[in-house]
Amino acid sequence: MAIKKISGCIGCGECVLSCPTDVLRIGDNGKAEICWPEECQLCHLCRMYCPVDAITIDPEKSIPVIISWG
Repeated sequence: MAIKKISGCIGCGECVLSCPTDVLRIGDNGKAEICWPEECQLCHLCRMYCPVDAITIDPEKSIPVIISWG
């Protein structure tokens, strides 16, 4: 599982809207839940769009960001 945990979620839904593979959903409790962890592509968009930094990505599963200088 790439997303390690979601703690401190305020239920805004930004992570759900930002996820290109529909891994996250708002659960019955009004908070974000990891529904399909095996589909996560490690894009980090959920983490970047979370206004309260509630999402932690497992560093062992994370891929390095490659920057190309033109």
